[in-house]
Amino acid sequence: MRFSRWHAAGNEYLLAERAERGRALTPEEVRAACAGGADGVLEVVAVTGGAADIVIWNADGSTAELSGNGTRIAACWLAERTCLDEVIVRVGPREVTARMLGDGQVEQAMGPFEVSPREQVAGLEVTPVSVGNPHAVVIGDPAELPRIGPLLETHPRFPGHTNVQVARVERPGIVNARVWERGVGETASSGTSAVAVAAATHGDGEVTVRFPGGDLHVRLSDGQAWLRGPAERLEP
Repeated sequence: MRFSRWHAAGNEYLLAERAERGRALTPEEVRAACAGGADGVLEVVAVTGGAADIVIWNADGSTAELSGNGTRIAACWLAERTCLDEVIVRVGPREVTARMLGDGQVEQAMGPFEVSPREQVAGLEVTPVSVGNPHAVVIGDPAELPRIGPLLETHPRFPGHTNVQVARVERPGIVNARVWERGVGETASSGTSAVAVAAATHGDGEVTVRFPGGDLHVRLSDGQAWLRGPAERLEP
């Protein structure tokens, strides 16, 4: 297994290239690999032309259904390998098409999202959002994330646990947010969280979500989401 280190708006992943007929990673190996500070591991299990199949591992050894930053990193790795400007990254049944924009930015077609009605959970007003993975968006002061994040992540309302965002709308089209990722804790940014925050606060249109790690740009239309942001290799 060969590893390289990447980040997308401060969200760090190790990308693992499985050798042909190589064995899969184990949760114990993922936890050990992430002990150096990575938020997760992107395990490339197959490449066919301009498409790659990956498994997304969280730092605690659990797996995720989708990651906007993770699939963008995998797309940049694949584009670098194939010299293609447009590639496909598959995570289970979910398929993300990514286009290299040539300025260090990548645009991804993230697919459908679904916003559920607001509800009370643990005394908080929460908007559940699905972006292929679960999110719980709270409108409030992002500084409250260290308290709200762990409270909601494992709350019985979310039996499979959930990603948590605390967001504040600064003005139309601009939102400040912090994210508590399921199985990881607070991370510098999150791609699917950006989609969830934009969907919970704006509905259709273009929204910039400002995380501590940098800005991610979301476009929503007719229940479909597009995400734009950077990805960069840190180490070979």
